[in-house]
Amino acid sequence: IEELAELVESTGADLVLVSQSLSAVQERNIEKSCNCRVLDRATLILDIFAQRAQSYEGKLQVELAQLRHLSTRLVRGWTHLERQKGGIGLRGPGETQLETDRRLIGVRIRQLRARLDKVARQRDQSRRQRKRSRAPLVALVGYTNAGKSTLFNKLTGASVGEEDMLFATLDPTVRRMQGMHCGEVLLADTVGFVSDLPHELIAAFRATLQEAREADLLLHVSDVSDPYRMERQQDVEDVLESIGADQIPVIRVYNKIDRNGQDVSVHRDESGMPVSVSISARSGEGIESLREAISDCLASERINRWIELQGKDAKLRAHLFELGVVSEERIAENGSWMLHVDIPKETAERLARLPAPEGAVVRKQLLGGDAEHLKATA
Repeated sequence: IEELAELVESTGADLVLVSQSLSAVQERNIEKSCNCRVLDRATLILDIFAQRAQSYEGKLQVELAQLRHLSTRLVRGWTHLERQKGGIGLRGPGETQLETDRRLIGVRIRQLRARLDKVARQRDQSRRQRKRSRAPLVALVGYTNAGKSTLFNKLTGASVGEEDMLFATLDPTVRRMQGMHCGEVLLADTVGFVSDLPHELIAAFRATLQEAREADLLLHVSDVSDPYRMERQQDVEDVLESIGADQIPVIRVYNKIDRNGQDVSVHRDESGMPVSVSISARSGEGIESLREAISDCLASERINRWIELQGKDAKLRAHLFELGVVSEERIAENGSWMLHVDIPKETAERLARLPAPEGAVVRKQLLGGDAEHLKATA
């Protein structure tokens, strides 16, 4: 701390940034020694989030995180009353004011949670409506400032703010992709990831990543010019695992190839499925290759076929309609239901584990080889 104080004095700095979390006592001790303001990693990220939040939900989440962070540091504001004793019993005025502030903050936190619960229910309803539309959802994920918003605008024709700054996007945005040859596809832009996220922000951060958890395909965007690219990619993968999104198919998108002179390229695995695409979202290089790769992956992850259900399969029929995966229904001459189903393969595999007879029908008709026969019958 003495060396830091000398450095502050010699440079005339009026702010010290510490790239890790500090306790209230540590922060106060450094401030006293350096005679200037001190910000740790958590406080700095909270401040940036507060400046970037635009939506109602985003502002509520950031305020909630700030209040939780503040509640652990209230003692700092009342150190000038520490030596004042007396009053009623053994309590001094500093302790009394501290309890008052904690009570007020607790009331506000409960209000924010109630409002966020309401927003979450509304978002869930919108998500269910999108599922009923049967349009597959692709989500952009990646470390902050990797170029996700620029790519989002290029793929959708939208005008989401794209800036060369940390956390330019905090609020999830969903738009239809343009130029796709596999039907309607929705694209979600999400908040940029960051390592060692303050625990006060984890809940807010994960809430904005709900779109990623619900996606049919993830585009993991990386900045190829970033010398710490591999570490950033691992940070992203760790967060995806923590929110339960690590089993969703992924295409790695290596962005900003214009900065180091790389060429557009598409790499595929042994089965021919694309695993990575090198592009420049800014110049548009490789965007068409990326669209083709997305179409290939989505086609392999969905089942689109006719199935035939009998009267005894009414429960399965109702379940399929509830999932919103039935695009057309006809009545066959023998009175059976002919359903055209467009369903994610993962969902079909889950249905196949249902007890008989529903599971058996799914295994035979959705995951089996009867598609061409049923299509001709329909």
